Amino acid sequence: MSDPVPSADSTSIAVIGMAGRFPGAADVDEFWANLCAGRDSVVELPPGPGGAGAPVSAYGLLDGTELFDARYFGYAPREALTMDPQHRVFLECAHQALENAGYAPGADGPDIGLFAGGSTTRHRELLEAHRADLPFVDDWQIRLGTAPDFLTARAAQRLRLKGPVACVQTACSTSLVAVHLACQALLAGECALALAGGASVHAQPPRGSYTDGGALTGDGRVRAFDARAAGTVGGGAAALLVLKPLDDALADGDRIHAVIRGSAVHNDGGDAVGFTAPSVHGQARTVRAALLAAGVDARSVEYVEAHGTGTPLGDPIEVAALTRAFRADTDDSGFCRIGSVKTNIGHTDAAAGVTGLIKAVLAVERGLIPPSLHFSEPNPEVDWASCPFTVPTELTAWPSPGAPRRAGVSAFGAGGTNAHVVIESPPARAARREDDPSPQLLVLSAPEPGTLCALSGRLADRLAADAGTTPLADVAWTLQSGRTAHENRAFCVVRDTADAVRVLRGHTPGRFVVSGRHGSGGDPVFMFPGQGSQHAGMARGLYAALPGFRRAMDECSELAEPLLGRSLSTLLFSGEREPAGTLLDDVSFSQPAVFAVEYSLYRLWRSWGVRPGAVVGHSLGAYAAAVAAGVLSLPDAVRLVVKRGALLRGVPTGSMLAVELSEKDLLPLIPDGLTLAAVNGPERCTVSGRERDVSAFATELLRRGVATRTLKIQGAGHSPLVDPVVQPFEEFVGTLSLRPPTVPFVSDLTGSWAGARELTDPAYWSAHLRRTVRFGDCLETLCAEGQPTLLELGPGRVLTSLAHQHPAVRRHEAVLSSLPHPQDDTPDHETLLTAAGRLWSTGVPLVWEALHRPGRHRAELPGHPFDRRRFGIDAAPRTVGAPAATGSEVFLGETAPRSGHDRPADSRPAPPPHRGAAAGRLGSLVAGSLGMPGVDDHDDFFALGGDSLIAARLAAAISESFGVPLEARDIFLNPTVHGLTGILHARGAAIGP
Repeated sequence: MSDPVPSADSTSIAVIGMAGRFPGAADVDEFWANLCAGRDSVVELPPGPGGAGAPVSAYGLLDGTELFDARYFGYAPREALTMDPQHRVFLECAHQALENAGYAPGADGPDIGLFAGGSTTRHRELLEAHRADLPFVDDWQIRLGTAPDFLTARAAQRLRLKGPVACVQTACSTSLVAVHLACQALLAGECALALAGGASVHAQPPRGSYTDGGALTGDGRVRAFDARAAGTVGGGAAALLVLKPLDDALADGDRIHAVIRGSAVHNDGGDAVGFTAPSVHGQARTVRAALLAAGVDARSVEYVEAHGTGTPLGDPIEVAALTRAFRADTDDSGFCRIGSVKTNIGHTDAAAGVTGLIKAVLAVERGLIPPSLHFSEPNPEVDWASCPFTVPTELTAWPSPGAPRRAGVSAFGAGGTNAHVVIESPPARAARREDDPSPQLLVLSAPEPGTLCALSGRLADRLAADAGTTPLADVAWTLQSGRTAHENRAFCVVRDTADAVRVLRGHTPGRFVVSGRHGSGGDPVFMFPGQGSQHAGMARGLYAALPGFRRAMDECSELAEPLLGRSLSTLLFSGEREPAGTLLDDVSFSQPAVFAVEYSLYRLWRSWGVRPGAVVGHSLGAYAAAVAAGVLSLPDAVRLVVKRGALLRGVPTGSMLAVELSEKDLLPLIPDGLTLAAVNGPERCTVSGRERDVSAFATELLRRGVATRTLKIQGAGHSPLVDPVVQPFEEFVGTLSLRPPTVPFVSDLTGSWAGARELTDPAYWSAHLRRTVRFGDCLETLCAEGQPTLLELGPGRVLTSLAHQHPAVRRHEAVLSSLPHPQDDTPDHETLLTAAGRLWSTGVPLVWEALHRPGRHRAELPGHPFDRRRFGIDAAPRTVGAPAATGSEVFLGETAPRSGHDRPADSRPAPPPHRGAAAGRLGSLVAGSLGMPGVDDHDDFFALGGDSLIAARLAAAISESFGVPLEARDIFLNPTVHGLTGILHARGAAIGP
C-alpha cells in the first residue's frame, strides 16, 4: 500500500532498487522477514584469540563469503582467489541491485554512478602468508585485489558503469555518506542513475575483546537504548540502493520503494570530547540540516532508524541530539518510534548506514515498523517522558495511515563524520491499468546453458506467487530491457501469466525455445513472397493489434484507393471474409493487397530495430524489396504494382503449376505452349501457360508419378501470355524515379546480386515481368558466403517452406516467417513475436520499446542465479619447508577446468610443426597464471579471464622458461597456446617434438 503523491519537488530522489547480503539473510526479502520476526542473527563463534580483556565471541556472521561466480564476471580463478571477498560480494550485490531495479548492468544507456566504501579486512595478510602457494601473483595484483580504494572502481569496470565513481571512507557512516553523495550527483545531472552503499565483509570474522566502558559488549547482545546497554558486536554485510531523480523514475515507470526527501553530512569539527566520541551538537546539526533539506516538519517523521550502537555513552547522546533537532519544530513527545538494526545483526561498519536505510525504506514502503531487540528497561540517562521517541518492541503498524510515512536514518562515523537521510513512502501507484491482452515475448539469457533452466524456474515461481498482479507486459518489458543479453538465450511467447508459468516450467513442450547464437548474428535477409500467398483475413490480427502496422497499411491504402476505386484496408480488414476472398482472386486487387501487407511488415520490422542485411523478392515480391532497398519510393511502388495488376488482368486466362522436378529433368518434358515460370529449388519448379494446357500437363505428370499442385494465381505469369503487356509496362516504369539500391539486392531474374545498372533500367523490370523467376539461385547466392538468417515478410510461409527445402540452407539456420500459414490457427501476433524471439536468439538486437504500448512499468523479477564456487584461503599458512602447491592445487574454485569443450573439432587450425612437450609446458604456464588445472591449446587467454597484468607476468615467465624474448603484446596478438607455440618456434626456442 502506498500513499498519495508526496509533496516532492525536483530535489527528491527515488529508491528504485535494492540488494544486499546480511547476517542470517541472503537477500533483502529474507532480511525484512527476519526484522519483522524480531530475529537476532548474531551468532556465537568458536573460541579464538582476542585482544586485552575478555574475548568477544559473538558476531553477525555473513554466510558464503568464500563463494563467488567468477565465470559470470569474467575472472580467472587465480584473480578471483586474490580478490578480497569484500570486493567479490560487493560486485555481486551491485549487479543484483541493478537487476532488482530493472536495469541491465553494462547495457548501453544512461550514465550510472557508483558511490560506496568498504571496511579494512585481513585478506591481504592471508595472501602474504600464502605467497609461496601463489605463483604469478605480485604485490601490485594483491593490492588491486584487496585495497578498499578499488572496491568501487572494480565494480564499475566489470559492470561498465560510466557515471561518476567514488570510494567513500568515513568509518561507520561510510555508506550513508555515499547515499548523500549519490543524491548530489543525481541532482547535479552528473548521472541518470546511481548505486550507493557499502560493504563490510570478512572471510574470517575479526575478533575483539570486552573491556569495561569499551565499544564491544561482553554478552554478545546489542541492547540499544536499554538500561543494560554495554556495547556493540561486529557484523558483516554488503548492501546497495539504486537511486534516480523522482521525476525521472515516475516518467520511466520505475518501481519506487521510497523517496529520499533530503540528506545532510557534517563533521563534529572538534565539538566532541575525543576523536571517537560522539557530539550532541554535531549530530543535532546534521539531523536538522537534513530536515531542512527535505523541507519537512520533524513532527511528520514517525520513525528514526538510529545509529544505535548500544553503548552507554552513545545512546543517550544520540537521543539528546535527535530531540534537540526535533524541538525546532515540535514540543510533542512520544510520537516517533526509534530503533536500531544493530540489535538484529550487529554493527556492520562501512555497511551500517545503508543497512539501516534499507530497513527504513522497507518500513515506509510497507507501513510496518519492526521491533528493536533486547529492549526491556529504558536507559535511565534518557528523559523518555519529555522526548519525541519511544522504542518499539514488537512489529507495529505505521502510526498515521493517512499521511505520507516519513522516517529519518542516522549514521555517525568514528572521527565525527555524521550523516542523516529523510525518506518517505513512495508515490501512489496509478490505478492498475488493464493488462495488455496481447501475447508477450519473454526473453531469458545466461553465459552458461545450464543456468537458463534455473532462471526459467525462478521466474515461473515468481509469476506463480504473483498470481497475475503484475501485468505480463511489464514482466516482458523488464526482461527485455532490464537484463544483459548473454550468449545462451531462450524465449517464449505467452498469452497470460498462467500460460507463462506453464511454458516456463516445461509443461507445454516446444514453446520454450532454448538456443545459443546459432545464426550469423548479422542483419537478416528480408524475403518478400509473390502472388499466390494472399488469403482472406491475411494480417488482420496485426492490423487490429499493432498501430505501426496499421499506419503503414492505411498509408498504402490511401495511395492505392484513387487508382483502385476502393480501400485496401476495408477490403482486407472489414470483417467480411467472403467479399475479400472473392476480390483477392482478382489480380488487380490481389497484387496491391499483397504488396501493402509486405510493405507494412517491412515498416513494422524496421520500427522494431531489425534492418535488412539484404533483400530478395519472388516475382511480385521484388517491388516490396525494391522499396526496402531504396530503389522505389512508396508512392511510385504503389502506382507500379497497381499498374502491373491492371495489365495482367487483361492478359488471356491461364494458370500455373508447381512441379516437384529439377529444372534439368523438367525442361525436356514441357510441351509447346507452356513455359518454365520459376525455379524455386533443385526440385521445385513452376510451369505456366493456358489453363487447358497446364491441366493436360498435370495429368501427364501424374501418370509419370510426379507430384504437382495448381497455384492459387489468376493468370499465367512469366509466360508468353504476358508478352502483350511487357512493352506498356516498361514504358510505365520509365515514368518513375528509380534510384540505386542502398541495401544489397538479390535479383530473382538473374539469381545473383543486382546493382544500380540493372535496377534503375526499365528494361530490367519488363524482363522481370516476363522471364523465369530464379528464386532457388537466389538462395544459392545468399548462402554462398555464409548462412544468413532468412526472414519472410508476407502472408503465409511460401518462401520459408522453399528455403527450408533448399540444400543450400543449413537446417539449423534461422528461417523465419512473419505470419502464419493460412491453415494455421496461431494468431498473427504470436507468430510475429516468435520470429522476433528467434531473431533475438541469433543475436539481432531489437528496439524493445517499439514492442510495447506506452505506459510500461518495470517489474521486480528474479535476477541472475549465480553459480558460485569456492575461492577461499585457509588462515594457517603453509608449513615452512613444505613443497609449494602446483597451479592446479592452488586453484580452489571450480572442480573442472574451463576449456573450449563446445568448439567443433573441425574448426581448429592445424597444429604447428613442433608442439608436443613444448605445448604442454607452455599450457602449464598459461594455466598456472590463471589458477586453472589446465587449458586447451585453442582456448583464448583473455576469454578465460586473463588481463594485461597477468599477460605481462606470463610473458616474463615464458621468456625465462624458453630462453627467448616475449612481451605482453605477443600474448594480445596470439592469445592461445597454439599461437604462442608458433611464436616461440619462430623465435628459435628449443621446442622439439
